Amino acid sequence: MKPQLSRRNFLSTTALAGIAAATPASAHAVAAPREAASKLTPFKLGLASYTFRNFSRARMIGYMKQLSVPNLNAKDIKDHLPTDPAQEAQAVSDYTAAGIRLHAAGAIYFSKDEDDDIRSKFEYCKRAGVRVIVAGDPSPASLSRVEKFVKEYDIRVAIHNHGPEDKLWQSPLDILKLVRNMDPRIGCCIDAGHTARAGTDVVEAIHQVGPRLFNMHIKDLVDMHIKESQVAVGEGKMPIRGIFDALIATNYQGFVDLEYEVHADDPLPGVIASFAYMHGVLAGMDYSSTA
Repeated sequence: MKPQLSRRNFLSTTALAGIAAATPASAHAVAAPREAASKLTPFKLGLASYTFRNFSRARMIGYMKQLSVPNLNAKDIKDHLPTDPAQEAQAVSDYTAAGIRLHAAGAIYFSKDEDDDIRSKFEYCKRAGVRVIVAGDPSPASLSRVEKFVKEYDIRVAIHNHGPEDKLWQSPLDILKLVRNMDPRIGCCIDAGHTARAGTDVVEAIHQVGPRLFNMHIKDLVDMHIKESQVAVGEGKMPIRGIFDALIATNYQGFVDLEYEVHADDPLPGVIASFAYMHGVLAGMDYSSTA
């Protein structure tokens, strides 16, 4: 794999430099004009709403418009996608009016191995029109029950790995071992940061998970073993080019959702820089991401 360019050097040679330097006050539109690439990626770039966990739905919608990112993986945090049916309906209406598409919800935690509890999670996603549940912590014993609802609702379940701290699902490969013979709609949400910290090669994991990859959370780390070393995408050591190459090679047709977990009170500069870098990497590969 070719060594990655630093974000500073990379952006200095592209029209994205101005975007990465933009601030909330000065950046009225952060989607830089780009020459048409010859190819479209099979995947789309999106946003995990946890990135804006300290901000209301209305503020997040405004930021997403500024970012020209219309694809959202929503979480029941703040008022992003409440579980109350009436409040959820209002949230969905707000997103639709703003041209924002909900493609996943989560992480959603399956704390009980009970039909009623599991059904409530599927109903929540069905009401929102969401086709992928990013599942936080289903126990291995509960997977057969979850599988029953996957078949009933025809909604995919992407189990999210959470790195060395997770007693069950440290790596996507841990998930794959238990779901490889289950319904094909049960698979993985690969979190790039947690995967690297678990000692698993992210690029290799994408290839191994293959058709059972239903969602991806992208982030970057300065130290691939330390959770708190997260930085804007392009400022760390994550092999972003290699990740995109692997997703294209496996024809991944889902979403790569930025989950920027640092600077919770002022995430926008890092979010802008992250999207600028990812678009720049794709442009360097002669690709562009579909909206």
